[in-house]
Amino acid sequence: MSKTFYTFTVSQLIEVLKDFPQDSPVVVSGYEGGYENIQQPLLSRLQHLPQNPYWDGEFQQVESDVKESFDAVVLNREVRHD
Repeated sequence: MSKTFYTFTVSQLIEVLKDFPQDSPVVVSGYEGGYENIQQPLLSRLQHLPQNPYWDGEFQQVESDVKESFDAVVLNREVRHD
């Protein structure tokens, strides 16, 4: 049996995403180059802040009572500490 080095296949990710509101936007965590595995998708309250520098991302997590915020599905990258 070969070693699995990824967290999701397309079919597995589709199954997980079926549980979220289907009109939800999807955002990903990032910064720097390359690619990483993703963590379990989650629904998060975000605010769009396009003036942020690229390293801070144009979307930021906020409390549910913040005006002009919205729910989005977040695909966080796995963070390795090596």
